[in-house]
Amino acid sequence: MADEPRAGQRAWVREVLLECDGIPVIFAHTTLSTATNGPLSRWMARLGERSLGSLLFSFPGFERGGIEFLRLDARHPLYRRAIAYAGMPATTLWARRSRHSYRGQAVLVTEVFLPAIRGLA
Repeated sequence: MADEPRAGQRAWVREVLLECDGIPVIFAHTTLSTATNGPLSRWMARLGERSLGSLLFSFPGFERGGIEFLRLDARHPLYRRAIAYAGMPATTLWARRSRHSYRGQAVLVTEVFLPAIRGLA
């Protein structure tokens, strides 16, 4: 699976916070390389406040790669960004990521699960 873009590489980056009843439960981080131009570049530019999932899971032709899981700690850049929204301390956070491909382009979606997610019914 492709990794995050390296330093110096241009990419679209989208970060959103998903909440349940006003409580942050998931920090989502999405990257799309700008090395190639195609439909995903145009869609990301116009996505605005709309859910990325509404595009990835409802538009025919997307291929989803395998799901990777990782436990993040304070050494990981996404941990540091996500924990700022957690509202409670945590020594580690679980994350999952997957690659979604369409017509030669791929978007990498990482979801970091915040501690409050354990309290959902």
